[in-house]
Amino acid sequence: MTVPTINALINFSTGPSFAQAMILDTGILGTNILADAEALIVDVSNVVDGITTTRGRNAQADVFQTGTLTLRIVDQNGDFNPQNPAGPYYGLLTPLRKVQITASYAGVEYPLFSGFITGYTTTTPKMATDVVYTTITAVDAFRLFQNSQISTVTLAAAGDLPGERVNAILDEIAWPPSMREIQYGDTIFQADPGTARTALAALQTATTSEYGALYINARGSVELHDRAFCIESQALPPVVFNDDGSEITYYNAVWRLDDTQVYNQASITKIGGTAQLAQDDASIEEYFAHSYNQQNLVMNTDADALNYARAYVASRKDTATRCDAVELDLYTDNYNDGIIAALDLDFFDPVSVTTNQPGGSTLSQTLQIFGVQHRVTPNSWKTTFTTLEPIIDGFILNSSLYGVLDTSVLAY
Repeated sequence: MTVPTINALINFSTGPSFAQAMILDTGILGTNILADAEALIVDVSNVVDGITTTRGRNAQADVFQTGTLTLRIVDQNGDFNPQNPAGPYYGLLTPLRKVQITASYAGVEYPLFSGFITGYTTTTPKMATDVVYTTITAVDAFRLFQNSQISTVTLAAAGDLPGERVNAILDEIAWPPSMREIQYGDTIFQADPGTARTALAALQTATTSEYGALYINARGSVELHDRAFCIESQALPPVVFNDDGSEITYYNAVWRLDDTQVYNQASITKIGGTAQLAQDDASIEEYFAHSYNQQNLVMNTDADALNYARAYVASRKDTATRCDAVELDLYTDNYNDGIIAALDLDFFDPVSVTTNQPGGSTLSQTLQIFGVQHRVTPNSWKTTFTTLEPIIDGFILNSSLYGVLDTSVLAY
Protein backbone atom coordinates (compact mmCIF):
# COMPACT_ATOMS: atom_id res chain seq x y z
CA MET A 1 0.00 0.00 0.00
CA THR A 2 1.37 3.39 -1.02
CA VAL A 3 0.22 6.37 1.04
CA PRO A 4 1.29 10.04 0.99
CA THR A 5 4.26 11.29 2.98
CA ILE A 6 3.82 14.23 5.36
CA ASN A 7 6.30 17.11 5.20
CA ALA A 8 6.28 19.52 8.14
CA LEU A 9 8.50 22.61 8.26
CA ILE A 10 8.82 25.21 11.02
CA ASN A 11 10.21 28.55 9.87
CA PHE A 12 11.64 30.63 12.70
CA SER A 13 12.21 33.76 10.59
CA THR A 14 10.01 36.80 11.10
CA GLY A 15 7.55 38.20 8.56
CA PRO A 16 4.70 36.53 6.72
CA SER A 17 6.51 34.89 3.78
CA PHE A 18 6.69 31.09 3.72
CA ALA A 19 9.32 30.99 0.96
CA GLN A 20 12.48 29.03 1.57
CA ALA A 21 15.22 31.39 2.73
CA MET A 22 18.06 31.75 0.24
CA ILE A 23 21.50 30.71 1.42
CA LEU A 24 24.40 31.93 -0.71
CA ASP A 25 25.99 29.26 -2.92
CA THR A 26 22.98 26.94 -2.40
CA GLY A 27 19.92 29.09 -3.15
CA ILE A 28 18.04 29.29 -6.43
CA LEU A 29 17.41 32.77 -7.79
CA GLY A 30 13.74 33.42 -8.57
CA THR A 31 12.67 30.70 -6.15
CA ASN A 32 14.21 31.40 -2.76
CA ILE A 33 14.05 34.66 -0.85
CA LEU A 34 16.97 36.57 0.57
CA ALA A 35 17.18 36.24 4.33
CA ASP A 36 19.66 37.09 7.02
CA ALA A 37 21.96 34.53 8.63
CA GLU A 38 19.52 34.00 11.49
CA ALA A 39 16.77 32.62 9.28
CA LEU A 40 16.20 29.03 10.39
CA ILE A 41 13.89 26.44 8.86
CA VAL A 42 13.55 23.13 10.68
CA ASP A 43 12.17 19.96 9.09
CA VAL A 44 10.22 17.99 11.72
CA SER A 45 8.67 15.51 9.28
CA ASN A 46 10.43 12.49 10.77
CA VAL A 47 9.07 13.12 14.29
CA VAL A 48 5.46 13.86 13.37
CA ASP A 49 3.03 11.72 15.38
CA GLY A 50 -0.24 13.34 14.33
CA ILE A 51 -1.64 16.20 12.27
CA THR A 52 -5.09 17.75 11.96
CA THR A 53 -5.67 20.59 9.51
CA THR A 54 -9.05 22.30 9.16
CA ARG A 55 -10.00 24.95 6.62
CA GLY A 56 -13.45 25.96 5.44
CA ARG A 57 -16.52 28.14 5.24
CA ASN A 58 -19.21 28.71 7.84
CA ALA A 59 -22.41 28.24 5.83
CA GLN A 60 -24.59 30.16 8.31
CA ALA A 61 -22.25 33.14 8.68
CA ASP A 62 -21.44 33.02 4.94
CA VAL A 63 -17.73 33.60 5.49
CA PHE A 64 -14.63 31.46 5.38
CA GLN A 65 -13.17 30.90 8.82
CA THR A 66 -9.64 30.98 10.17
CA GLY A 67 -7.84 27.76 9.24
CA THR A 68 -6.28 25.74 12.06
CA LEU A 69 -3.52 23.19 12.55
CA THR A 70 -2.71 20.79 15.38
CA LEU A 71 0.73 19.20 14.98
CA ARG A 72 1.91 16.61 17.51
CA ILE A 73 5.57 15.64 17.40
CA VAL A 74 7.66 13.15 19.36
CA ASP A 75 9.91 15.35 21.48
CA GLN A 76 11.87 13.00 23.72
CA ASN A 77 14.73 15.45 24.24
CA GLY A 78 12.52 18.50 24.71
CA ASP A 79 13.86 20.19 21.56
CA PHE A 80 10.53 21.96 21.03
CA ASN A 81 9.75 22.68 24.67
CA PRO A 82 10.01 26.49 25.06
CA GLN A 83 10.89 25.98 28.74
CA ASN A 84 13.99 23.89 28.00
CA PRO A 85 17.06 26.18 28.02
CA ALA A 86 19.24 23.31 26.77
CA GLY A 87 17.11 22.84 23.65
CA PRO A 88 18.62 23.71 20.25
CA TYR A 89 15.77 26.16 19.50
CA TYR A 90 15.54 27.80 22.89
CA GLY A 91 14.58 31.45 22.44
CA LEU A 92 13.15 30.78 18.99
CA LEU A 93 10.04 28.92 20.16
CA THR A 94 7.79 31.95 20.26
CA PRO A 95 4.22 32.47 19.02
CA LEU A 96 3.54 33.42 15.39
CA ARG A 97 6.52 31.66 13.87
CA LYS A 98 5.57 30.03 10.59
CA VAL A 99 4.63 26.40 9.97
CA GLN A 100 3.91 24.70 6.68
CA ILE A 101 2.45 21.25 5.99
CA THR A 102 2.57 19.51 2.62
CA ALA A 103 2.04 15.98 1.39
CA SER A 104 4.12 14.15 -1.19
CA TYR A 105 2.55 11.50 -3.39
CA ALA A 106 3.58 10.00 -6.73
CA GLY A 107 6.20 12.67 -7.26
CA VAL A 108 3.86 15.61 -6.59
CA GLU A 109 3.92 17.87 -3.53
CA TYR A 110 0.49 19.10 -2.38
CA PRO A 111 0.02 22.02 0.06
CA LEU A 112 -2.18 21.23 3.06
CA PHE A 113 -1.70 24.18 5.44
CA SER A 114 0.43 27.28 5.91
CA GLY A 115 0.05 29.39 9.01
CA PHE A 116 1.42 30.82 12.21
CA ILE A 117 2.12 29.04 15.48
CA THR A 118 -0.06 30.06 18.42
CA GLY A 119 1.25 27.73 21.11
CA TYR A 120 3.48 24.85 22.22
CA THR A 121 2.30 22.29 24.79
CA THR A 122 4.72 19.64 26.08
CA THR A 123 3.47 16.64 28.04
CA THR A 124 5.41 15.57 31.11
CA PRO A 125 5.28 11.76 31.41
CA LYS A 126 5.22 9.98 34.77
CA MET A 127 7.77 7.38 33.69
CA ALA A 128 11.14 8.12 32.13
CA THR A 129 10.45 5.49 29.49
CA ASP A 130 7.20 7.13 28.36
CA VAL A 131 7.09 9.04 25.09
CA VAL A 132 7.29 12.83 25.35
CA TYR A 133 5.11 14.80 22.95
CA THR A 134 4.96 18.48 22.10
CA THR A 135 1.76 19.68 20.46
CA ILE A 136 2.02 22.76 18.27
CA THR A 137 -1.13 24.69 17.38
CA ALA A 138 -1.35 27.17 14.54
CA VAL A 139 -3.80 29.37 12.63
CA ASP A 140 -3.73 30.89 9.17
CA ALA A 141 -3.31 34.57 8.27
CA PHE A 142 -6.91 35.48 9.09
CA ARG A 143 -5.75 35.67 12.72
CA LEU A 144 -3.17 38.29 11.77
CA PHE A 145 -5.81 40.27 9.88
CA GLN A 146 -8.15 40.07 12.88
CA ASN A 147 -5.38 41.46 15.08
CA SER A 148 -4.67 44.40 12.74
CA GLN A 149 -6.67 47.58 13.35
CA ILE A 150 -7.15 50.02 10.49
CA SER A 151 -9.13 53.18 9.81
CA THR A 152 -8.05 55.09 6.73
CA VAL A 153 -7.18 52.90 3.75
CA THR A 154 -4.68 55.09 1.95
CA LEU A 155 -5.02 53.74 -1.58
CA ALA A 156 -8.79 53.17 -1.53
CA ALA A 157 -10.96 55.42 -3.68
CA ALA A 158 -14.50 55.77 -4.96
CA GLY A 159 -14.86 53.72 -8.12
CA ASP A 160 -12.68 50.86 -6.88
CA LEU A 161 -13.45 47.35 -8.01
CA PRO A 162 -13.50 44.70 -5.25
CA GLY A 163 -10.02 43.40 -6.05
CA GLU A 164 -8.61 46.92 -5.99
CA ARG A 165 -10.16 47.55 -2.57
CA VAL A 166 -8.90 44.25 -1.17
CA ASN A 167 -5.39 45.01 -2.45
CA ALA A 168 -5.54 48.48 -0.88
CA ILE A 169 -6.49 46.99 2.50
CA LEU A 170 -3.70 44.41 2.24
CA ASP A 171 -1.26 47.19 1.32
CA GLU A 172 -2.36 49.04 4.45
CA ILE A 173 -1.18 46.14 6.63
CA ALA A 174 1.92 45.42 4.47
CA TRP A 175 0.79 41.98 3.33
CA PRO A 176 3.21 40.81 0.58
CA PRO A 177 1.92 41.11 -3.00
CA SER A 178 3.52 37.73 -3.71
CA MET A 179 1.03 36.15 -1.27
CA ARG A 180 -2.13 37.37 -3.03
CA GLU A 181 -4.33 35.70 -5.64
CA ILE A 182 -6.92 38.38 -6.35
CA GLN A 183 -9.76 38.56 -8.88
CA TYR A 184 -11.01 42.08 -9.54
CA GLY A 185 -14.78 41.58 -9.74
CA ASP A 186 -17.60 43.67 -11.19
CA THR A 187 -19.18 45.76 -8.42
CA ILE A 188 -18.28 49.47 -8.32
CA PHE A 189 -17.45 50.58 -4.77
CA GLN A 190 -17.97 53.87 -3.00
CA ALA A 191 -15.15 55.50 -1.05
CA ASP A 192 -13.79 53.64 1.96
CA PRO A 193 -15.69 54.71 5.11
CA GLY A 194 -12.48 55.35 7.08
CA THR A 195 -13.96 53.91 10.27
CA ALA A 196 -11.94 52.02 12.87
CA ARG A 197 -12.22 48.25 12.30
CA THR A 198 -10.06 45.21 11.90
CA ALA A 199 -8.40 44.49 8.58
CA LEU A 200 -10.31 41.20 8.46
CA ALA A 201 -13.64 43.01 8.87
CA ALA A 202 -12.72 45.43 6.08
CA LEU A 203 -11.71 42.59 3.78
CA GLN A 204 -14.90 40.68 4.49
CA THR A 205 -17.05 43.77 3.91
CA ALA A 206 -15.45 44.25 0.50
CA THR A 207 -15.93 40.56 -0.32
CA THR A 208 -19.57 40.52 0.77
CA SER A 209 -20.29 43.70 -1.21
CA GLU A 210 -19.17 41.84 -4.35
CA TYR A 211 -20.99 38.61 -3.34
CA GLY A 212 -17.61 36.91 -3.63
CA ALA A 213 -15.39 34.70 -1.48
CA LEU A 214 -12.20 35.41 0.47
CA TYR A 215 -10.00 32.88 2.24
CA ILE A 216 -6.43 31.83 2.97
CA ASN A 217 -5.45 29.00 0.66
CA ALA A 218 -3.33 26.01 1.65
CA ARG A 219 -0.18 27.81 0.44
CA GLY A 220 -0.82 30.67 2.86
CA SER A 221 -1.86 33.24 0.25
CA VAL A 222 -4.96 35.46 0.33
CA GLU A 223 -7.38 34.30 -2.35
CA LEU A 224 -10.31 36.46 -3.53
CA HIS A 225 -12.89 35.07 -5.94
CA ASP A 226 -15.34 37.41 -7.57
CA ARG A 227 -19.05 36.82 -8.14
CA ALA A 228 -18.54 35.59 -11.70
CA PHE A 229 -16.13 32.89 -10.56
CA CYS A 230 -18.50 31.78 -7.78
CA ILE A 231 -21.17 31.24 -10.45
CA GLU A 232 -19.05 29.80 -13.24
CA SER A 233 -17.10 27.36 -11.04
CA GLN A 234 -20.31 25.36 -10.57
CA ALA A 235 -20.15 24.21 -14.20
CA LEU A 236 -16.68 22.64 -13.96
CA PRO A 237 -16.63 18.83 -14.41
CA PRO A 238 -17.20 17.21 -11.01
CA VAL A 239 -15.04 14.55 -9.41
CA VAL A 240 -17.38 11.58 -8.98
CA PHE A 241 -17.69 9.52 -5.80
CA ASN A 242 -19.87 6.40 -5.60
CA ASP A 243 -19.98 3.70 -2.96
CA ASP A 244 -20.73 0.94 -5.49
CA GLY A 245 -17.14 0.78 -6.75
CA SER A 246 -17.89 2.27 -10.17
CA GLU A 247 -16.13 5.54 -9.34
CA ILE A 248 -13.96 6.76 -6.46
CA THR A 249 -15.16 5.01 -3.33
CA TYR A 250 -15.47 6.78 0.00
CA TYR A 251 -15.41 5.85 3.68
CA ASN A 252 -18.52 7.72 4.75
CA ALA A 253 -21.03 10.29 3.52
CA VAL A 254 -23.30 12.47 5.64
CA TRP A 255 -26.76 13.17 4.18
CA ARG A 256 -29.06 15.72 5.80
CA LEU A 257 -32.39 17.44 5.29
CA ASP A 258 -32.98 20.56 7.40
CA ASP A 259 -33.71 24.28 7.15
CA THR A 260 -30.34 25.63 8.33
CA GLN A 261 -29.43 27.02 4.92
CA VAL A 262 -32.86 28.40 4.01
CA TYR A 263 -33.11 32.19 3.63
CA ASN A 264 -36.29 33.60 2.09
CA GLN A 265 -36.02 37.24 3.20
CA ALA A 266 -33.02 39.51 2.68
CA SER A 267 -32.27 43.10 3.69
CA ILE A 268 -29.12 44.60 2.16
CA THR A 269 -27.99 48.14 2.97
CA LYS A 270 -25.03 50.06 1.64
CA ILE A 271 -23.40 52.87 3.59
CA GLY A 272 -25.57 55.94 3.08
CA GLY A 273 -28.33 53.96 1.38
CA THR A 274 -31.75 52.60 2.28
CA ALA A 275 -32.44 48.95 3.01
CA GLN A 276 -33.13 46.94 -0.13
CA LEU A 277 -35.56 44.11 0.50
CA ALA A 278 -36.33 40.85 -1.26
CA GLN A 279 -38.40 37.86 -0.25
CA ASP A 280 -39.99 34.71 -1.62
CA ASP A 281 -43.58 34.33 -0.44
CA ALA A 282 -43.88 30.66 -1.40
CA SER A 283 -40.80 29.78 0.64
CA ILE A 284 -42.07 31.78 3.63
CA GLU A 285 -45.38 29.91 3.40
CA GLU A 286 -43.51 26.59 3.34
CA TYR A 287 -40.74 27.19 5.90
CA PHE A 288 -41.76 30.37 7.80
CA ALA A 289 -39.52 33.43 7.61
CA HIS A 290 -35.74 32.94 7.52
CA SER A 291 -34.13 36.38 7.38
CA TYR A 292 -30.70 37.49 6.21
CA ASN A 293 -29.33 40.97 6.90
CA GLN A 294 -26.23 42.85 5.79
CA GLN A 295 -25.57 46.49 6.64
CA ASN A 296 -22.85 49.04 5.90
CA LEU A 297 -21.74 47.44 2.66
CA VAL A 298 -19.70 49.48 0.19
CA MET A 299 -21.32 48.95 -3.21
CA ASN A 300 -21.95 52.29 -4.87
CA THR A 301 -25.68 52.06 -5.60
CA ASP A 302 -28.89 50.87 -4.01
CA ALA A 303 -29.55 49.02 -7.26
CA ASP A 304 -26.55 46.77 -6.60
CA ALA A 305 -27.78 46.21 -3.04
CA LEU A 306 -31.20 45.20 -4.39
CA ASN A 307 -29.63 42.83 -6.89
CA TYR A 308 -27.67 41.26 -4.05
CA ALA A 309 -30.84 40.77 -1.99
CA ARG A 310 -32.73 39.22 -4.89
CA ALA A 311 -29.88 36.90 -5.85
CA TYR A 312 -29.41 35.79 -2.26
CA VAL A 313 -33.06 34.86 -1.77
CA ALA A 314 -33.25 33.16 -5.16
CA SER A 315 -30.22 31.04 -4.24
CA ARG A 316 -31.36 30.11 -0.70
CA LYS A 317 -35.16 29.94 -0.69
CA ASP A 318 -35.44 26.15 -1.02
CA THR A 319 -34.03 23.12 0.74
CA ALA A 320 -33.57 19.48 -0.19
CA THR A 321 -31.72 16.43 1.03
CA ARG A 322 -28.05 17.21 0.61
CA CYS A 323 -24.69 15.59 1.24
CA ASP A 324 -23.00 17.68 3.93
CA ALA A 325 -19.71 15.78 3.97
CA VAL A 326 -17.83 12.95 2.31
CA GLU A 327 -14.95 11.22 4.10
CA LEU A 328 -12.09 9.41 2.37
CA ASP A 329 -9.81 6.77 3.93
CA LEU A 330 -6.42 7.10 2.27
CA TYR A 331 -5.35 3.70 3.65
CA THR A 332 -7.90 1.99 1.40
CA ASP A 333 -6.31 -0.61 -0.88
CA ASN A 334 -5.71 0.37 -4.52
CA TYR A 335 -6.83 3.93 -3.82
CA ASN A 336 -4.68 6.00 -6.16
CA ASP A 337 -7.57 8.12 -7.54
CA GLY A 338 -8.97 8.64 -4.05
CA ILE A 339 -5.61 9.77 -2.68
CA ILE A 340 -5.12 12.25 -5.50
CA ALA A 341 -8.65 13.58 -4.95
CA ALA A 342 -8.03 13.93 -1.20
CA LEU A 343 -4.85 15.94 -1.75
CA ASP A 344 -5.84 17.94 -4.82
CA LEU A 345 -9.47 18.98 -4.34
CA ASP A 346 -10.14 22.31 -2.66
CA PHE A 347 -12.71 25.07 -2.32
CA PHE A 348 -15.21 25.52 -5.17
CA ASP A 349 -14.29 22.21 -6.82
CA PRO A 350 -17.53 20.41 -7.80
CA VAL A 351 -18.06 16.84 -6.61
CA SER A 352 -20.81 14.34 -7.35
CA VAL A 353 -21.64 11.98 -4.48
CA THR A 354 -23.87 8.90 -4.78
CA THR A 355 -24.95 6.65 -1.92
CA ASN A 356 -26.72 3.38 -2.69
CA GLN A 357 -29.31 2.69 -0.02
CA PRO A 358 -30.84 -0.60 1.14
CA GLY A 359 -33.75 -1.55 -1.09
CA GLY A 360 -32.13 -0.27 -4.27
CA SER A 361 -32.76 3.49 -3.99
CA THR A 362 -29.95 6.01 -4.36
CA LEU A 363 -29.07 9.43 -3.04
CA SER A 364 -27.08 11.51 -5.51
CA GLN A 365 -26.13 15.17 -5.59
CA THR A 366 -23.58 17.48 -7.21
CA LEU A 367 -22.21 20.08 -4.81
CA GLN A 368 -19.06 22.12 -4.24
CA ILE A 369 -16.32 21.68 -1.68
CA PHE A 370 -16.27 24.39 0.97
CA GLY A 371 -14.28 22.68 3.71
CA VAL A 372 -11.24 20.39 3.90
CA GLN A 373 -9.96 18.53 6.95
CA HIS A 374 -7.03 16.11 7.11
CA ARG A 375 -6.54 13.86 10.16
CA VAL A 376 -3.25 11.96 10.04
CA THR A 377 -1.65 9.51 12.49
CA PRO A 378 1.23 7.06 11.99
CA ASN A 379 -1.26 4.41 10.84
CA SER A 380 -4.20 6.31 9.35
CA TRP A 381 -5.19 9.20 7.11
CA LYS A 382 -8.77 10.42 6.82
CA THR A 383 -9.77 13.39 4.68
CA THR A 384 -13.21 14.98 5.06
CA PHE A 385 -14.68 17.36 2.52
CA THR A 386 -17.51 19.64 3.62
CA THR A 387 -19.87 19.89 0.65
CA LEU A 388 -22.44 22.63 0.20
CA GLU A 389 -24.73 24.23 -2.34
CA PRO A 390 -23.06 26.99 -4.40
CA ILE A 391 -22.62 30.40 -2.75
CA ILE A 392 -24.71 31.97 -5.50
CA ASP A 393 -26.77 30.30 -8.20
CA GLY A 394 -26.57 31.57 -11.74
CA PHE A 395 -27.66 30.71 -15.25
CA ILE A 396 -24.77 29.04 -17.10
CA LEU A 397 -25.11 28.40 -20.82
CA ASN A 398 -24.78 24.77 -21.94
CA SER A 399 -24.88 23.45 -18.36
CA SER A 400 -27.31 20.61 -17.68
CA LEU A 401 -27.48 21.64 -14.01
CA TYR A 402 -27.37 25.45 -14.19
CA GLY A 403 -28.58 26.25 -17.70
CA VAL A 404 -32.22 25.25 -17.41
CA LEU A 405 -34.74 27.98 -18.29
CA ASP A 406 -37.35 28.69 -15.59
CA THR A 407 -35.19 26.71 -13.14
CA SER A 408 -31.75 28.30 -12.96
CA VAL A 409 -31.31 31.76 -11.43
CA LEU A 410 -30.41 34.77 -13.55
CA ALA A 411 -27.67 36.34 -11.44
CA TYR A 412 -26.57 39.97 -11.67
